[in-house]
Amino acid sequence: MTSGNLLSDLSPTRRSGRSPEPRGNGSSDGIGGGGQSFSELFGRITTNISKVIQGKTEVIELAVICLLAEGHLLIEDVPGVGKTSLAKALAGSVDCSFGRIQFTPDVLPSDVAGVNVWNRSTSSFQFQPGPVFANIVLGDEINRASPKTQAALLEAMAERQVTIDGTSYGLGVPFMVVATQNPIEHEGTYPLPESQLDRFLMRVSVGYPAREAALEILRTHGADPAGGPRVEPVVGIDEVASMIGAARQVHVAPSLQNYIIELAEASRDHPALSLGISPRATLNLQGVSRVLAASRGRNFVIPDDIKALAVPVLAHRLVLTPDAQLQGLGVGPVIDDILTRIPVPATADG
Repeated sequence: MTSGNLLSDLSPTRRSGRSPEPRGNGSSDGIGGGGQSFSELFGRITTNISKVIQGKTEVIELAVICLLAEGHLLIEDVPGVGKTSLAKALAGSVDCSFGRIQFTPDVLPSDVAGVNVWNRSTSSFQFQPGPVFANIVLGDEINRASPKTQAALLEAMAERQVTIDGTSYGLGVPFMVVATQNPIEHEGTYPLPESQLDRFLMRVSVGYPAREAALEILRTHGADPAGGPRVEPVVGIDEVASMIGAARQVHVAPSLQNYIIELAEASRDHPALSLGISPRATLNLQGVSRVLAASRGRNFVIPDDIKALAVPVLAHRLVLTPDAQLQGLGVGPVIDDILTRIPVPATADG
């Protein structure tokens, strides 16, 4: 997909049209006590994850962008390509709490969110938090959970809190859910409906490794399939919070905001789509574009930031018409068609 391939090409100087000059607190300003720039810390995280996930730079960057944009990630792929390893490496690269939920049909909502347990010593109920009370939560095989259990997790994703017996408990900051699912298994699964898919900021696919990366995996894991490189935290949770705050300050010109709206309107009128881009999706696309710009050392968004992230942010939210499905048309080519037809702003005003 052409829009996704732009990710590795973006640099501080690569531009479509004329972009505004940096303003305000630039994304290259020092973050945290070490005075390191946003892009340096971003590179440190992605490099650390690359020790475990070889040859998948773009997917790794998308996962980190998702974290820093305060979103949730859905990884959809076949078994054995590193979905769980990616989530664990992301959590391991940040000095934060990590929770894991292995979904099966018999997992209950209380197994996710927590439950009130009777405490004999105090003669009262005491809340026992579930695995969702962590900064990064891995939901393995989410489509194996019942719709009621899925809803418990997705409520936490949307509200960033859980409510047990009328009492609300806030979740940590940052809070990110990384959910995985196998697209080719259907027996005993409960596909996520469109309304719940929309809660995920991005959907990505890890894919099979290239030949050299596959050989490197064999070499590094040796005789122990469970072995291989381990990741240690390379950034603190306070640094991540500072990066999130810095990304929010990245400038998006009004002409680029108008460009995002034009993309959304074009999707709603596209003959191959029965469901187009929602207002939430436009906000998400603007947010991730800010993070991508900051990761490239810029404190302003350029059109290529938006185009590079359009497919992972939008594809899972769009619904093809029955005719388009019968023709074998994919959502990715439809997004590429919209990006081709909508003119990029010639100038990015301030």
